[in-house]
Amino acid sequence: MMRRIVPLLLALGVFGAFVATLLFLYEKSQAKPATFQTMKPVVMDIVKKTVAPGAIVPRREVAIKPHVSGTLERLYVDAGQTVKEHQLLAKIQIIPNIVALNNAESAIRSAQINFDNAQSQMLRYQQLFDQKLMNETEFNQFKVGLDLKRQDLETAKSNRELIKEGASKSTGKISNLVMSTVEGMVLDVPVKEGSSVIEANTFNEGTTIASVADMADMIFLGRVDESEVGKLSEGMPVSITVGALGEEHLEGKLEYIAPKGKEKEGTIEFEVRAAVKLKAGVVVRANYSANADIILDTRKGALAIEERVVTFEKGKTFVDVESTAQNFSRREVKLGLSDGINVEVLSGLDPGSRVKKPNVEVPSDAKPKKP
Repeated sequence: MMRRIVPLLLALGVFGAFVATLLFLYEKSQAKPATFQTMKPVVMDIVKKTVAPGAIVPRREVAIKPHVSGTLERLYVDAGQTVKEHQLLAKIQIIPNIVALNNAESAIRSAQINFDNAQSQMLRYQQLFDQKLMNETEFNQFKVGLDLKRQDLETAKSNRELIKEGASKSTGKISNLVMSTVEGMVLDVPVKEGSSVIEANTFNEGTTIASVADMADMIFLGRVDESEVGKLSEGMPVSITVGALGEEHLEGKLEYIAPKGKEKEGTIEFEVRAAVKLKAGVVVRANYSANADIILDTRKGALAIEERVVTFEKGKTFVDVESTAQNFSRREVKLGLSDGINVEVLSGLDPGSRVKKPNVEVPSDAKPKKP
């Protein structure tokens, strides 16, 4: 009897294990219902903007150059110093040009000969006039000629002094002193005492003694890609981020858009310029790298959703709205301004609507997160 029961029990155990395995595998093969996360529309400010890289620069930076060539004898300013208009910046020790000096000496000799000759003639004309042998009109003509010859001689001597010394005692003109032509801050002094400098003339731009700019009048100078420039217009507000200032932001207003683009690395870019409103206590240095957010449009307190939950079909926009738990129905919505991440909802949703997030599934036994 026992011999028959044991094999039977073993057979029943094997059969039970086989049935349990089949049930387990069947249960595992059944897909669990997907559970989707949802979100609610939120009230927020939507700002549509484009970014322009560039730098903060003075509106007007003036390069001060000498009017004579020579050696820089003395510098009276340093970079960072504030100067007034007509303030002395440097003194040039003139090294006379031999050819120019020789020509000046020759001009003096010629002017001296002409003056001496005119003076001798004037003595004879004076005698004739005193003897009533010459009328007053003719005498005055010869007198004016003598005065002109005297003026030519003085001019020739003055030119020689300017070439040789850089200053004329008779006229008071000083050409070897370099003065600031504007009021502002000295940004750079690229030369040192003892170095040679060249005058600015038609054929040479000359040596820059100092660069001066008004640091209270700054602009943002940047560039915008051709795909964005059509959206810009003068007067648009600009928010400027300067890396050197950390979290500090500067405000500005767009005042110039270049009518012609320039090619850079295969793309066409347009120069833009914006006036910068400086803040008290914030030190802004010339050529700070900056990015300008040019604000194209703004919506304050708009009802918005994430743009990724919107489906675009045949020129229309739809979202999946939860009607009951995990049951969704497609609803058409009308959208407004978008910043690329969030989009304004004009109609079709209310603040209490729950919208399905696409392509995001969570386990059915997991607790859904609150939006």
